[in-house]
Amino acid sequence: MIRSLYVRVVLTFLLSVIAGIIVAFFVATAVFQEKVNVVLTSGAISFGLDTARIYESLPGDEADKLLGEMKQLESYYVRIYDREGLRRTFGQPGTYDPAVVTPEMIDRVLGGEVSRDNPKNTDPFVVGVPLHTNGGTQALFVQPIYPSVSLLVQWILTILAYSLAAGSIFILIAAVFLVRPLKKLTKATRRLAAGDFNVKLNIKQKDELGKLARSFEDMTHELRQLEQMRRDFVSNVSHEVRSPLTSISGYAKALKQVDLPDAERNRYLDIIIAESDRVSSMSDSLLKLAMLEAQHEPLRPVTFRLDEQIRRVIVALQPTWSPRGIRFELELPNAIVTADQDQWNQIWTNLIGNSIKFSPDGGAIAVSIEPGITTVVVRIADRGIGISPEDRKRVFERFFKADRSHSRKYGGSGLGLAIVKQIVSLHQGEIQVESEPGCGTTFIVTLPSAPSLP
Repeated sequence: MIRSLYVRVVLTFLLSVIAGIIVAFFVATAVFQEKVNVVLTSGAISFGLDTARIYESLPGDEADKLLGEMKQLESYYVRIYDREGLRRTFGQPGTYDPAVVTPEMIDRVLGGEVSRDNPKNTDPFVVGVPLHTNGGTQALFVQPIYPSVSLLVQWILTILAYSLAAGSIFILIAAVFLVRPLKKLTKATRRLAAGDFNVKLNIKQKDELGKLARSFEDMTHELRQLEQMRRDFVSNVSHEVRSPLTSISGYAKALKQVDLPDAERNRYLDIIIAESDRVSSMSDSLLKLAMLEAQHEPLRPVTFRLDEQIRRVIVALQPTWSPRGIRFELELPNAIVTADQDQWNQIWTNLIGNSIKFSPDGGAIAVSIEPGITTVVVRIADRGIGISPEDRKRVFERFFKADRSHSRKYGGSGLGLAIVKQIVSLHQGEIQVESEPGCGTTFIVTLPSAPSLP
């Protein structure tokens, strides 16, 4: 098996050209053979008629002398017959055998007929012209000293041979440029397989290979981003898990002290339980996000009142906002939707929970619904610490926390908004965030009222 693409390209070209030459040879021979024969026959007849007029105008000896000195004899072989046989010849038949002249051909020409004959149906052919002299009528036979079909064949084969040679040289050179981008792609693929994502092909072509190269570079860029996300994910998970595990380990060791007061012991146990719950919650969130991204959980659409769902979520979260004096400004008209009720419940739980977390004590949270024909828009706005412009683009990334300086105060794993984003995407919706530092944050969720669910 031929493994080299370069060799395969060259061999394919050569086989195609050779096959084309064979077809072209037979087609050209069939098309032009008769035309060449007509041209050669016309020339031979014209030469024979001119020679006949010479013999009619001059005495035989002078006519023979003049014919013997004519330059046309380089192209024609001339024979003169009478009823007794061959009388005279002029010129040479060249490298070819003289054409056969039969008695029947001689009789026809002596009878006054101008003829073209090829008795064996092969080259060469002869043209017969009646020749009127003082000694009576004779038969002048003119034979082109180059045969028509052989000349055509030689001409065609010569052109095709040069074409094949020139084409082979060009394809040998062109194939190098054709295969070079593929070799670059092969090397780049090996580097990718080895884990090197910093690959630049620098292929400027605009054809299909150029498009393939640019698609490959785009894929490389995406893989590089995925690899960075993977590393960030591993780093974030390690960081998020290390902190509670360190606390659990430290306080567990402290509990081994024999003379530890009961109040202190209970406080240590509370911390261990809280940190364990924190790890468990993060594990559940990671599992939930993974299942959403893999779409292992099929959507279960049902028809329900969206306004009632949001009210129930706010009531369920009352223990977190009521002691802090946070109030809600609700504008919730009737809105009937068809969607996965449990997943939408998680959207509002995460978004409203974030608003409560980042709102100041005694603050207000505005929640509104704008029902439409095909979509429903929900706005959740707080007046909390807000988000900086550079952080707004990353709030939906896993483990990203915009409030770095207040991370211990507000807590959280940074997975809630990533889960919300994934659920909204599964419902063919959109989520946007509007925020300014110190001026609060507004999340705008646009969802189909009756989405096309898988």
